[in-house]
Amino acid sequence: MPDRPEVTAVEIARLAGVGRAAVSNWRRRHADFPRPVGGTDSSPTFALDEVAAWLRGQGKIAELPLLERVWHLVETLRDPAGHPAAPLVQAGAVLLLLHREPDRWPALAAEPDTRLATALPRALAETASRAFGGDGAAALHLSGLLGSTQLDLARLLAELAATAGGPGAYEQLLTRYAEANTRQLSPTPPEAAELLAAVAGVPATVLDPATGLGALLLALPSTTGRYGQDADEVTGALARLRLALHTPAGDPGPLPVELRAGDALRADGYPGDTFEAVLCQPPYNERDWGHDELQFDSRWPGGLVPPRGESELAWVLHCLAHTRPGGLAALLLPPTVATRRAGRRVRAELLRSGALRAVVALPAGAAPPYGVPLHLWVLRAPRPGDDFRQVLLLDAASATLSAGHLAGHSVGHPGTLFAAEAEGGRDKVRWPELRRTVLDAWRAFDLAAREGLPLPADRPGVHRTMAAIDLLDDETDLSPSRHVPPADPVGGAAELAHLSGRLTELLAGLADPGSLLPDPALATAQPPAVAGPVVTVGELVRGGALEVYSSGAGAPTRPVGADPSGTPVLTDQDVITGNPPSAVLDASGPAGGIRTRPGDVLVPALGTGAARVVQDGGPPAGAALGRQLHLLRPDPAVLDPDFLAGQFRSTAATRRAASHASTTARLDIRRVELPRLPIAEQRLLGAAFARLAGFETTLQQAAGLAHTLTQALTDGLATGTLAPPGRP
Repeated sequence: MPDRPEVTAVEIARLAGVGRAAVSNWRRRHADFPRPVGGTDSSPTFALDEVAAWLRGQGKIAELPLLERVWHLVETLRDPAGHPAAPLVQAGAVLLLLHREPDRWPALAAEPDTRLATALPRALAETASRAFGGDGAAALHLSGLLGSTQLDLARLLAELAATAGGPGAYEQLLTRYAEANTRQLSPTPPEAAELLAAVAGVPATVLDPATGLGALLLALPSTTGRYGQDADEVTGALARLRLALHTPAGDPGPLPVELRAGDALRADGYPGDTFEAVLCQPPYNERDWGHDELQFDSRWPGGLVPPRGESELAWVLHCLAHTRPGGLAALLLPPTVATRRAGRRVRAELLRSGALRAVVALPAGAAPPYGVPLHLWVLRAPRPGDDFRQVLLLDAASATLSAGHLAGHSVGHPGTLFAAEAEGGRDKVRWPELRRTVLDAWRAFDLAAREGLPLPADRPGVHRTMAAIDLLDDETDLSPSRHVPPADPVGGAAELAHLSGRLTELLAGLADPGSLLPDPALATAQPPAVAGPVVTVGELVRGGALEVYSSGAGAPTRPVGADPSGTPVLTDQDVITGNPPSAVLDASGPAGGIRTRPGDVLVPALGTGAARVVQDGGPPAGAALGRQLHLLRPDPAVLDPDFLAGQFRSTAATRRAASHASTTARLDIRRVELPRLPIAEQRLLGAAFARLAGFETTLQQAAGLAHTLTQALTDGLATGTLAPPGRP
């Protein structure tokens, strides 16, 4: 274990907001760059304090961010032979003390290290015991003696908690840990967790038998009795601390939180116990889940053992076995669980018993793995005498995409109409529409089932209710897309006419590009207007005519969800595509940072040739900077923003300032050269650049509308709701 924090070249690049190739260049070009202190020849490590001092001396960072200093101390404390997350348990215990008993810290911090090394562990153990009870505190395995690095970490955690709050500080650390261990951890995003919690209602007790970092339990009120199990004891400790940190500090202990260690299928931590609700995103595609040793397990109804290749159905039956009669179980599952032939007998049993109530197809990006459109299965544990045998099949993916098309037309954002279908991904899910679509359909269906009311009418393209017996065949395929009838063409005749008219207007504006574009005939009629002396961006910064801010990894974000009113965050992809912000600032992160304002110029860090001015119709003012962005703030009396943005969109200016990694080009912002021109000439050129940018935006809008209109007309012709030209 190193005695001081070390960083790799990738981490240095993160600190400075540059690519790894830039770090390699610094090592070759600067003799005073810090020497490696560890690692290997192919992946050396460097002393963090030496790297930070060098970056400050070069003007590449003002100060090492507090979160980075905390994280690298956590990395320093990691035992190569132990669990990689073990230092985060100690960190979480410190944050829990600061959260629940903040008055104790000042007195502890005033102690000399020799006394604090034993006094702080005692305080942490006492706080944990009051929060979790004796058994819960013992499960954290807190050390009774802290070294100097651990004490340094505690002091930095106190600083971080003062700026981000205890829960926010822990969220940032857990996010960094999950990003570094994606193969071991795939946390359920908060929006998906909140959807499952909303489906469950407000139960008194909830179980998550595959807890992970506790995202599903965290979505429930702190007054709910929250129970969980995870095969990894350390991960369970992290989840326990996370739940406690998000519980109001004034709630008396022991808190209604209990997490047990062990594989829930092989070693059930709650044998015979039932709960009002069970929420779960189980591990997928497990071959060795215990099929042979669990042949006679009581959790399998009628002795129907799930096939070896159907581990997900084993989790479904496990969750159902722990659900109180009349209670609800909700699981996120791969779509193949609804279709694989090997699982049809188990699916048929769930239909015959009346347990399976709904299968909801979600769009890709709703939860990991983000490239797969997962299904949400909703079950109710059968009650004696309950003969309800209907199933709600809901295609929420198609429904929210259709809603997104119409929303895109109403706001008129260029290039956004088909973003979700074309790209997928977590940032593309329209959570407000998705949540509304799922909950409205489920609640109406569930109310009818519980109260004996008429079932809600089917909605083509959205949902359909089917009798269980009609789904029982040789395949018992439960995929909503197979059973939900196709939707009518988007918006009907009135909407199609509106789209056609809008497209005609846009095309008419493009029919005479001469009013927007410079005359190509002038290319040889006069000498280049911008030939002459140049000035670099770095020189403009030193002269005070320009401020430059680089976002690096950017502000902590979450996708636009049920509360889109948060501070919008622009990413490099938003600027490149012209999309509105795809994320909002994470409330658990720090509130500081630069915000855009009119006249700013946004430039992606990768050499894409994109640049946009913050103004009406462009990127919004007041947005925070996401990943991989440069913000340039010119003095308008010296430097015209449209002129500046136009120069950055030119090939010549960015090519000379590009640095190259193996597959990407990265822009060295301070090396970009601009022609040295009077402000009047800048404004003249800037106006021409702005007209060109507007022309491109109109083209993007026309392309998006044309795609939507042609798809709607194609669907209408295919379904017979539209007649082809010439039909009598």
